[in-house]
Amino acid sequence: MMKSLKIISFLPFLLLFACGATQPTEGNEEAQNTHDYPTTGSIESYEEALDAIISTEAKIEILARGFNWSEGPLWLPEQEMLIFSDVPENTVYSWQEGDTTASVYLRPSGFTGEKTDSGEPGSNGLTLSPEGRLVLCQHGDRRVAVTDLPITGQTATFETLADKFDGKRFHSPNDVVYHPVSGEAYFTDPPYGLPGQANSELKELKFYGVFRLDNEGQVHSLDRTLIRPNGIAFSPDGKKAYVAQSFPLAAQWFVYDVAENGKFTERKSLLDVTKLVEDNPGLPDGLKVAKNGTLFATGPGGVHVLSPDGKRLGLIRTGRATANCAFGPDEKTLYMTADDLLLRVALK
Repeated sequence: MMKSLKIISFLPFLLLFACGATQPTEGNEEAQNTHDYPTTGSIESYEEALDAIISTEAKIEILARGFNWSEGPLWLPEQEMLIFSDVPENTVYSWQEGDTTASVYLRPSGFTGEKTDSGEPGSNGLTLSPEGRLVLCQHGDRRVAVTDLPITGQTATFETLADKFDGKRFHSPNDVVYHPVSGEAYFTDPPYGLPGQANSELKELKFYGVFRLDNEGQVHSLDRTLIRPNGIAFSPDGKKAYVAQSFPLAAQWFVYDVAENGKFTERKSLLDVTKLVEDNPGLPDGLKVAKNGTLFATGPGGVHVLSPDGKRLGLIRTGRATANCAFGPDEKTLYMTADDLLLRVALK
């Protein structure tokens, strides 16, 4: 989900949270072993099961601030580093323990041409391929691309993984995940990165889709009926897929059965949070699934902690429209990108 949709097009009041942001510096302050980061927000419990997942006393730390719209956090285990997208700024930033600000890691990240009139040209969702390469959903270049790690400078050479379906260009791939068993890539394609978004003259496909990129490089359409498909994740065994729909009049998460051939079969509504949209910043967006099946799904109010069957266990209330989240090492930490902030909270 992108800032211009959530804030400008549908929820004008969210602009209050983005005012006064400044750009991060390009250099890190000297890293320290410990740092007292400022905190924000709160943890709300709705079910006793939350007690085994996160403490209501846990502090939500502000690790860095001043971004235009932060997205797509990803922990790089070999580098012991978190990276994340700033979509309007066409930049991927990095952060490491002890840093008091973020550093430019990769620029450009999503649009590699000379000029764009899109307000959101950069990379969005980031993930690692089964081979350990960095995979990016590139709004500006309208593709899913890959590059090698580590990034030694601030630029990279990208290789296209998927940019068309049936000969027509994607709108702006948003989030991508690899199936835990087959190793095939699944991604969503809403219009947020197009100039004019849903009204863009550059649209080639007539639907906003969920797609599968098989191991032979062929792209398959899985669902053409969602209004704004966004975040995507799998259950630990790969038999269920979860997709967020970031549309304020039908804000919800869906769950699909995944067949052995990789296709989506039965679809059900996992949880509808449309009633929460008016009074809480944000929409269903990015999501991650823990090894025990618990979902951490960004949505109205922050990050919703859900059971595999969609019961709301609790809410990590960030106070901002929250785009995405990612686990740190051993799932002991949850990193969150929330508008102009990079946040984290300790998990049990």
